[in-house]
Amino acid sequence: MTNDHNLDRYDLKILAALQHDASISNQELAEHIGLSPSPCSRRVKQLEDSGYIRRQVALLEPRRLGLTLTAFVMIGMDRHTPERFAGFETAIRDCPEVLDCCLVTGMDADYQLRVVVPDMEHYQQFLLGRLTRIDGVSSVRSSFVLNQIVGSTELPLGHLQNSVS
Repeated sequence: MTNDHNLDRYDLKILAALQHDASISNQELAEHIGLSPSPCSRRVKQLEDSGYIRRQVALLEPRRLGLTLTAFVMIGMDRHTPERFAGFETAIRDCPEVLDCCLVTGMDADYQLRVVVPDMEHYQQFLLGRLTRIDGVSSVRSSFVLNQIVGSTELPLGHLQNSVS
């Protein structure tokens, strides 16, 4: 399993099942994909060791935790130098409110963030107390989520179906 498309149908079934519910027991997973438990466990370990599975996490419900405001934030930088970008990226990694930070192109911004906070007051504190204080940040544009229509952590695997052995 060294190249990106060296997966068979069992591997794809394992990946799909674990993306849907990583808390499934090995016994249940084995039954679901049609293998006995030992080979199933070995395959999961191989998928982890080869980097197909980064980690397993619990997905928490933001609203139950009082995190009711999600913002997409576009960040413009004053200079486009490797040092300036590296400084921003180091600083933004220390912000627990930032769930995603992507370097983007095709927009009037350099970075797009997904930020989750309890409310507008906390967003203002984050914006003024942290985000705008990062060296190089020259513009900030925020959009607030009214309703999430699709929210998934499952990657599409259908394109790999044709290349399985």
